[in-house]
Amino acid sequence: MWAALWLQAQGWRIVARRRRMPMIEIDIVARRGDVLAVVEVKQRPTLEAALCALKPEAALRLQRAAVQLAAEAVRPGRPAPSARVDLIALAPGHWPRHIAGVQ
Repeated sequence: MWAALWLQAQGWRIVARRRRMPMIEIDIVARRGDVLAVVEVKQRPTLEAALCALKPEAALRLQRAAVQLAAEAVRPGRPAPSARVDLIALAPGHWPRHIAGVQ
């Protein structure tokens, strides 16, 4: 998966791929430092179409899942990671576009 390789090249550690939760399936869960990112991957014929492909309802479900996963990631003596939803847009002939903290 190109998106996971892209994230790893940017210093992210892949925690899970295709993580199923009752509310939604998450494409990638990644962590870097104290940030836990729930990453939605959208591939479309154009980069613009991929960037617009995440619907607000899905983004809200992903945000709820991110909060739940961050709560599960708490370890004794360590601060809880902050949770956010990211988007990676893929299109032929373009480098992946990583948008952090989509709403």
